[in-house]
Amino acid sequence: MECLFCNIVKGSQQSFRVWENTDFIVFLDINPINRGHLLLITKQHFEDVFSISEVLYSKMFIVAKEVSNILRKAVKSKRVGLAIEGFGVPHVHIHLVPVNNGNELNPLRAKPASAEDLGDMQKILIKQLAEII
Repeated sequence: MECLFCNIVKGSQQSFRVWENTDFIVFLDINPINRGHLLLITKQHFEDVFSISEVLYSKMFIVAKEVSNILRKAVKSKRVGLAIEGFGVPHVHIHLVPVNNGNELNPLRAKPASAEDLGDMQKILIKQLAEII
């Protein structure tokens, strides 16, 4: 079965990447809940976050914390919400969503973003995320 996120890892599927290392890729969600909505994925395919090693799990949440701190400042949000469910794409991923009020993390609020808006946000975040971990 074809995995969209594995194709992003391989580079055969376009994405608006903002950061990566040997274990993870961070890119903009093309259907953001709010401006700056990011996805943090493992480069290795796993379907369930609880099936990854403790070391990778810990690293993933350290990256999520670092990225969230920078994201919050870049988009001037009060907080960054975090969600993990993994049913939309069966590949481990964390949603990092800038939020300013309660109930904003609702996936029903997601709407397609234009390539222009995603590209603009990508430039801002690449610059901001260049110095993390």
